[in-house]
Amino acid sequence: MIKLLTIIGARPQIIKASAISRAINHHYKDRIQEVIVHTGQHYDRQMSEVFFEELQIPQPDYNLQVGSGPHGVQTAKMITGIEEILGIERPDYLIIYGDTNSTLAGAIAASKTSVPIVHIEAGLRSYNKKMPEEINRIVSDHTATFLFPPTQTGVDNLVKEGFRVERCPPFTIDNPAVFNVGDIMYDNSLYFSEIAAKKTDILKQLLLEPEAYVLATVHRNANTDEADRLNAIFQALQILSISHSIDVVLPLHPRTLKQMEALLSRDLYEAIHANKRIRLIPPASFLEMTQLEQQAKLIITDSGGVQKEAYFYKKPCIILRSETEWVEIVEHGAARLCDADPQNILDAYTHFSQTTAISFKPVYGDGEAASQILAILVDNSYK
Repeated sequence: MIKLLTIIGARPQIIKASAISRAINHHYKDRIQEVIVHTGQHYDRQMSEVFFEELQIPQPDYNLQVGSGPHGVQTAKMITGIEEILGIERPDYLIIYGDTNSTLAGAIAASKTSVPIVHIEAGLRSYNKKMPEEINRIVSDHTATFLFPPTQTGVDNLVKEGFRVERCPPFTIDNPAVFNVGDIMYDNSLYFSEIAAKKTDILKQLLLEPEAYVLATVHRNANTDEADRLNAIFQALQILSISHSIDVVLPLHPRTLKQMEALLSRDLYEAIHANKRIRLIPPASFLEMTQLEQQAKLIITDSGGVQKEAYFYKKPCIILRSETEWVEIVEHGAARLCDADPQNILDAYTHFSQTTAISFKPVYGDGEAASQILAILVDNSYK
């Protein structure tokens, strides 16, 4: 029996981990034991706990309850807790996802205790080291034994950094393996899209018609914590909703809500709240978000995950950043990098409103990434 220790902390990781847990339950019950560690990086019930209930994900075996805090303090607490659990559980592999502080903490703790690391969503690069996530990605990749980039671009990024795709087993931290099996979030989009249609009535609750609203999300520190950028983004949303007579639905991340009150100009703040076409709503559940994405006319976001989900559901995407890890969606003309520039955002909306021939090529695998990852780990286990 192979033992996997899965590290999760932010809500996107909870969703990603559900694909692996589901594949274990369906195909590897007698071969793989999974132990789930929740760092508590996202501690708000709407941002975390409700996901386990709604998506029927196994409850964590451990919860470190770290909560928020400065990067160093938060990450240090996680490393301490994970290292202790590694000593108790003695897993064969530690699985980390993406690029959060939970990811980094898992990578450091496991690499220091010689536990092989499996990095899912490896190889992503924005080539902007001012982003904390970029540092987390690089460190995690360079301590991993098994790297699973979700696209060929991810593979190419790793090759540029000295990884070799032609290595032979046995695989170790000094002889790491790189496999492109697709994106486990594409697995989830296929699995949960039908469930969302049956289990949520979010459009009815908000009195929305399909294809008649824009879905927007804003949560990255670079946008929420800089007054000029936050004001520019909300100015663009305000103008867009009025000039195009379109509803803008904005599920508010707790940090965004706090920073709107603190940093938006008073005139803009009051105008946003007086605008009946700007729908400020609490954080949406995963199934609600899935439904909102599926039925939107267009998506505006600074979230890497939402960019990709827009592509899965064949929706044009305006990206509130100057770069993206998901370069494929831009290269195929399905998204535009607009940063926090109101004119760029409005021009992109006009462009997508007038364009029907957008390419949504299948670049994220076949929807079986989780099963393929587990098969590779089983095949390369020497117990």
